[in-house]
Amino acid sequence: MSQTNGSKPTPPGPVVGVLEWFEPGERERAERVLDGLRRLGVVHLRTGISWAEWHREGVPEWYDWLLPRLAREVRVLPCVTYTPPSLAVAHRSSAPPRRPRDYADFVDRLIDRYGGCFEELELWNEPNSRGEWDYTLDPAWTVFCEMVGAAANWARECGKRTVLGGMSPIDPGWLDLMGERGLLDLFDVVGIHGFPGTWEAAWDGWAANVERVRAVLARRGSSAEVWITEAGFSTWRHDDAGQLQALVELLEAPVSRVYWYAAEDLDPSRPAIDRFHEDEREYHFGLRRSDGSPKLLARLWEAEGVEALQDLVSLRRRPRSREAHALVTGGAGFVGTNLAHRLLCEGRSVCVLDNLSRPGVERNLRWLRERHGPRLRVEIADVRDPFGLRRAVGGAHSVFHLAAQVAVTTSLGNPADDFTVNLEGTFRLLEELRRLDEPPPLVFTSTNKVYGGLPQLELRRQGDRWEPVDARVRLRGLDEFLPLSFCTPYGCSKGGADQYVLDYAKSFGLDAVVFRMSCIYGRHQHGTEDQGWVAHFLLRALAGEPITLYGDGAQVRDVLYADDLVDALLAALEEMGEVRGRAFNIGGGPANAVSLLEVIDLIESLHGERPELRGEAERAGDQRYYVSDTASYRAATGWSPRTGVEDGLESLYRWLRGQEARPRRRVEAAAR
Repeated sequence: MSQTNGSKPTPPGPVVGVLEWFEPGERERAERVLDGLRRLGVVHLRTGISWAEWHREGVPEWYDWLLPRLAREVRVLPCVTYTPPSLAVAHRSSAPPRRPRDYADFVDRLIDRYGGCFEELELWNEPNSRGEWDYTLDPAWTVFCEMVGAAANWARECGKRTVLGGMSPIDPGWLDLMGERGLLDLFDVVGIHGFPGTWEAAWDGWAANVERVRAVLARRGSSAEVWITEAGFSTWRHDDAGQLQALVELLEAPVSRVYWYAAEDLDPSRPAIDRFHEDEREYHFGLRRSDGSPKLLARLWEAEGVEALQDLVSLRRRPRSREAHALVTGGAGFVGTNLAHRLLCEGRSVCVLDNLSRPGVERNLRWLRERHGPRLRVEIADVRDPFGLRRAVGGAHSVFHLAAQVAVTTSLGNPADDFTVNLEGTFRLLEELRRLDEPPPLVFTSTNKVYGGLPQLELRRQGDRWEPVDARVRLRGLDEFLPLSFCTPYGCSKGGADQYVLDYAKSFGLDAVVFRMSCIYGRHQHGTEDQGWVAHFLLRALAGEPITLYGDGAQVRDVLYADDLVDALLAALEEMGEVRGRAFNIGGGPANAVSLLEVIDLIESLHGERPELRGEAERAGDQRYYVSDTASYRAATGWSPRTGVEDGLESLYRWLRGQEARPRRRVEAAAR
């Protein structure tokens, strides 16, 4: 894949395409896939044409729309496969046809009808896989060779380049048999498939496999190119980083073209080749999920190009040193970055575990590596990935569990994902710690949302803020004696995790403490409308864009600067005997309590211009007032915040302004 980054070219490699098959009538999904390819800069698409489906009512008209639509934006490689059961020797689409020439006749019809939509044509798919071609019904491969040979010969006569359906698994012996039958002379390209890390039990790399294929072609006197017409990695175990690494390794393959499988995950309501959910791996090969939302690979590829993928894979390489480390889950997030930086500056080794799902955190990771080098160990993994988690926990002398789905709004849109990340992920971590002979101490960051919307708190409006009627609460804030009242999926998942941590301290003797945190802000925060509102407000002001306030803007929070939170996290380790098995409210306290409108006023004074404000209805589960009473934690550890709101806000503003001035890494056109 040839790319440019300014005037500096990156090393050449294969042209990259993507594979996606469409069901009849999926116009909306086809448009979504095309949009995704456009964002990636991909202009090659391999897709299927089902001979078996062609005979159903409305299917020819579907292809009448699909192929011209695709061809307007991408170079299409149609793969013609599947026998109509009515024409087969057995009543299934993988069976050979009774008359081999029927396949060639169908190919002729396709070229006559759609020939202007493609230059190359792939004949069959994975013919050495019984699920695609039942070779027990054609043990000598006689029918296959006659069928595909006639179709290839006619396609060439019509001016099309021909591609032999990709072998899966790669089998030089099968290819040699095709050469013995004279089939290879009719093909311009030989396709191969491979799924290292997902299905290939024995894998010695793309280069070795391609060389074996080329050796057969040379022995048979064939000048055919070798393409990888299907390669991919299933993220069924939440190993998005494994998918990223698999693509980077594919880009080093010594071939001229590769097709990545697939554009999107298989819809969970549909059956796979091996029947409905018989093999869960088949449902998770997409660059994007079945709803179109991007996985890590798609997000980074789109934002920064393939060069960034190679860079992150290099960060993932694990050092040989087995020095004990502090583990920071979610360590590429803004709190994790500040914590890891402090620990590394103190001379400690740190392992950051992060799935990089939040946009912008990859910049934090690079920043840490640039400043601290090999003492930073990086595990790009999800807390739901048991193997990545186990690797990170091994050798840890302390654990700070910050990884989470962090937005109430996201939890309402996808409660299942919120549950598995926040509750299941925390449970997996606790179990990994429990299995150790000497478990390291754990500090878990929970949230003030475990107290619900606080409808029982009597409030009154005073100017630009809500405040409690109770004078004691106004003076000290809310303490840990508040009853738990989970609401919203986010509150439930974090609250459940909060309780599991406390119970594992009680039931299994783990050294563990829970922080129920208010609003944290500071350097390295890439805030969004859904989470990290202080940074989000500043970013909108810097961009000259309006700020949306949900509710009346008089909601009050005690904001806590990230450096002060890091002090609190480290104090928990030092005083674990005092804090073990307890939950503490952690925030800026009454001295740092501000309303959203008051923060807008401070931004105006910093920026010299008041941001435009827009109003929306109050969000579900929002607290009109939450200020932490941190007296219990102060009594246990001596900690208290040191950074005032004005100083902290100015520091974050200057940092964000510096970040906005820096050029972004972006590599254009990922494929040609």
